[in-house]
Amino acid sequence: MGMAAIFGMNQIISHGFGVFLFAALVPLMREDIALTHWHLAAIGALSQLAYLGGAMLLGLIGHRIAASKLLIGTGTVTTSLLASIAFLSDPLVITAALTCLSASAAISWGAIVDVISRSSSSEKSSTYLSTAASGTAWGYGFNGLLILLVVPLLGWQSGWLIAAAIGVVVIIITLRMLGRLKRKQPGGEAEQADSALSAAQLLSTVIRQPVALTACLLCFFVGFTTMPFSNWLNTFLAELQLPSALGGLTWTTLGLTGMFAGFVTGKLADSKGHGVALLLIFTGFATGLGLFVLDPGRFALLAGVGYGMMYFPVWGILAGWVSRYFAPTATMQISGFCMVMAGLGGASGNLIAGFISDSTSSLVGVYQLLALVSLLPVAIALWILAGRSRISDQQQTAA
Repeated sequence: MGMAAIFGMNQIISHGFGVFLFAALVPLMREDIALTHWHLAAIGALSQLAYLGGAMLLGLIGHRIAASKLLIGTGTVTTSLLASIAFLSDPLVITAALTCLSASAAISWGAIVDVISRSSSSEKSSTYLSTAASGTAWGYGFNGLLILLVVPLLGWQSGWLIAAAIGVVVIIITLRMLGRLKRKQPGGEAEQADSALSAAQLLSTVIRQPVALTACLLCFFVGFTTMPFSNWLNTFLAELQLPSALGGLTWTTLGLTGMFAGFVTGKLADSKGHGVALLLIFTGFATGLGLFVLDPGRFALLAGVGYGMMYFPVWGILAGWVSRYFAPTATMQISGFCMVMAGLGGASGNLIAGFISDSTSSLVGVYQLLALVSLLPVAIALWILAGRSRISDQQQTAA
């Protein structure tokens, strides 16, 4: 599990800090920097587009660069940008830095998928991948600790600098681990070039191959349901005149659940099958969301548990499932396409949520829609569990 823990640390840096630390520190940063609502809107939109762009770039040309080099390269870029933001005061430059951080995060996760798929046995890949993916939830927790314990004493700049210092340590640890893996697996980079899919092959694969297509569909629905849920949660609770602390408690519950869900659900996927693990996490999310719609005040925390149990491990479980049928580099490319689909799902969900909110002057319909859509991944997981999405040995060999 040492490899999974180290890659989880990389997720803390790339996603926990690189994607989410700004949202945690922005109220304090606005006291010193003229960050307007337009700047914040631009940062949100550009960061999401950059994440999609990084995922697309990974799928198209990521196979031309060794995953180990991608991982160290993105870690170095992320750490450098985290440190630089502490000294920036121009909103446009900060926007550019945050945009680059989002693209780097997407590429970093794809590299992690490649290395774990190549270096671990198929019986443990989902455990390693989902444990690594849960590093994002640990990043949530570290952000909270920075805000509570460090930033009030040393200022918001200290949050970025401490994140960068942790990034340096993670890069050193990762370099040592990758060196050990390289000595154990000489010639791995040559294998990577042989197993890569061209852009046309990648598109054909995600359209025609059942496992790849199903993984992409699931990621679309994950994005469609989770992104609007989180984006509109506090607004919805305020609309219902519920205590503002309830939103904070829900986010805390979400993060704490995600910290430990990765190992547990990944272990379940490897021991009992990916269909079982996917059914469990999607059912948990759908149940929590459905009860939340019925009684938001009573079941908000349960919705947070369901969200954390599903959102953080699902990327690792799906990548582990795909790795059973495709070569490591092809798995990385398909995972990149899955991230694109998740982003498109999130954008679609937010646009529809905005339309419903404007049309009805309420968010009740939004969460009712999310609860209904959350049942679709449950149905797909049942289909997987029934074995209908298995591909033939010939397809595995061709991939």
